[in-house]
Amino acid sequence: MSITLDIQQPQPFDLVGADILISGNATAFEGTLGVTVSEGHDEYSGFVTVGALGLRQFQGVFSVPVNNSFQLSRVFLTLADDSGNENGPSVVIPLLFGPKILAGYAGWQPHVVRAGDTLTKIAQHHYGTNEYQPIFEANQHVLSSPNLIFPGQVLRVPRADI
Repeated sequence: MSITLDIQQPQPFDLVGADILISGNATAFEGTLGVTVSEGHDEYSGFVTVGALGLRQFQGVFSVPVNNSFQLSRVFLTLADDSGNENGPSVVIPLLFGPKILAGYAGWQPHVVRAGDTLTKIAQHHYGTNEYQPIFEANQHVLSSPNLIFPGQVLRVPRADI
C-alpha cells in the first residue's frame, strides 16, 4: 500500500520539547509511520500509528530520550512509511529542539519587541540575566544577528518554569 502524508504538526522551525507532538492525515503500510529525529550527529527512531485503510487523521507523540546526545539545537524530524521501502514518500521537517537551547526547557512564551528593546533587555526582563543566547537560538529561523530586531517582531522566549 502506498503512503500519503499531510503533516499539520509540527510545522517547520517549530520550537519543540523532548515530547514531539505529531499530527496530520496519513495512510501507511501496516498502519505505522517510521519516525526519526536527527541533528546529523545522533538520531533516535520509533514509530507512530496511523490509518492503514485510506487517508485518516492521526496524532501521536515521539519522545526523544532525556539523556540524548544531540550536539545541535536544529534537528530534523523524518516521517516515512514503516514498510522498509527506502524509496517510498517521506516528509522531513526542520525543528528547533528546546532542551538543547535551554536547560530544563518546558515551553516558550511570545515577546513583542518594543522600541528600544535589545535581546539583552528582553533576557533581563524574562530571565533576570543578560544571557540572551536562548532567545537568539529559539528564533534562529528569523534572526540573522542578535543585533537586528525590530519593533512589532514577535520572538519566542524559551522558559524552564512554565
